[in-house]
Amino acid sequence: MIHPSYQELMEVINTDVEPGEQPVVQSRYSVVLATAKRARQLIDGEEPLIEESIGKKPLSIAVDELKSGELKILADDEQ
Repeated sequence: MIHPSYQELMEVINTDVEPGEQPVVQSRYSVVLATAKRARQLIDGEEPLIEESIGKKPLSIAVDELKSGELKILADDEQ
């Protein structure tokens, strides 16, 4: 099993959503796109947002950033 799970990541992303509002992320696809985009940024030279990144691959760093809350996925109206 993959840790953290997609469900855990979606819960972290949607923690700031007010009751009755549409969740920012509603599918695993959105999580995959966000982490892939961030991994590409890391490969292109961006600095990691977390300190425990030494020796990890870019995709693992992106997932850890998302799980820790350092990386945010914005809703369409927030961009």
